[in-house]
Amino acid sequence: MSSPTPASPATASSVDLAELAAVVRSGIVESRHLGWLVALDAEGGVAADLGRGATQVLPRSTTKPVQALACLLAGADLTGEELAIAAGSHTGEDAHVEVVRRLLARAGLDDDALGCPVDWPEDEPTREQLIRDGETRSRVRMNCSGKHAAMLLACVAAGWDTANYLDPEHPLQQLVRETLERLSGTTVETTAVDGCGAPLFSTTVEGLARTFRALVTAPDGSPERRVADAMREHPFFVGGDHHANSDTMTRVPGLLAKGGAEGVIGMAADTGQAVAMKVVDGNPRATTLIALRVLEALGVDVSQAGSLVDLPVLGGGRRVGEIRLGADVEAWASTRAAAR
Repeated sequence: MSSPTPASPATASSVDLAELAAVVRSGIVESRHLGWLVALDAEGGVAADLGRGATQVLPRSTTKPVQALACLLAGADLTGEELAIAAGSHTGEDAHVEVVRRLLARAGLDDDALGCPVDWPEDEPTREQLIRDGETRSRVRMNCSGKHAAMLLACVAAGWDTANYLDPEHPLQQLVRETLERLSGTTVETTAVDGCGAPLFSTTVEGLARTFRALVTAPDGSPERRVADAMREHPFFVGGDHHANSDTMTRVPGLLAKGGAEGVIGMAADTGQAVAMKVVDGNPRATTLIALRVLEALGVDVSQAGSLVDLPVLGGGRRVGEIRLGADVEAWASTRAAAR
């Protein structure tokens, strides 16, 4: 595998940061989450640029929909739940494993072909049952195995080598890079290695928002729209039971949502509004709340989101506070509301 491109990542001291969320316990602000956020209105105009949206970030699994799209463009026959799991970070439940192995079988491969590391499933009941049954960690239970299986199927369909499919110079990975640059309108400045071993291409926070908007506003039947539709129609395979991305798409009709590690998330409504952010401390606990509230300020109906926008802070098992919007997001949302 080629070496990662040298990077000079932005630091908190070198760029502006916005307060995105605050954690309040017993009336005291206990923690603050800072970062960068960009929101686009229904027409694609920049409605909010908090911090500095031109900052290049590592989007982690938030760009899995782009990787799934590249697999389609390479010729992989992916539809429905198979396309959703290719674009998702599943929780390793039995139904997820069934779909991953179906993709591998179509490629004429087995679990050993997966380039992702072994892991326990994220779903706790499934993990506990596997331990009781004497099972061990496996590649197929790793949350990125759906993406890896789809990549292998794409390589077989295109006649590309499967042994080195994670090399950044592999034709499939170059197609991923080109697709991300096209949808985001930005140039990849850094190539890193993701937690699952796949190449990880940088983009800007604004570019990430534009990528999600491009997926939901693409013409019916286009490869881009097929990815967005599969994720929204089969949210369980994007995450799993009680997974924030899955719950968001289940509860808010027409909404596309995909988060990634280290506090990155992208969302877009079927009416064109979109939001993306990077929390610089890497904690994702408030990202869904922030994104939904920003979309609400842009006119998206999130009234069915329920507990996704109500994050209590507990003390002794009872509510003693909450996670709320940070001062900069709150000020922007208030100004937006006053202008209506």
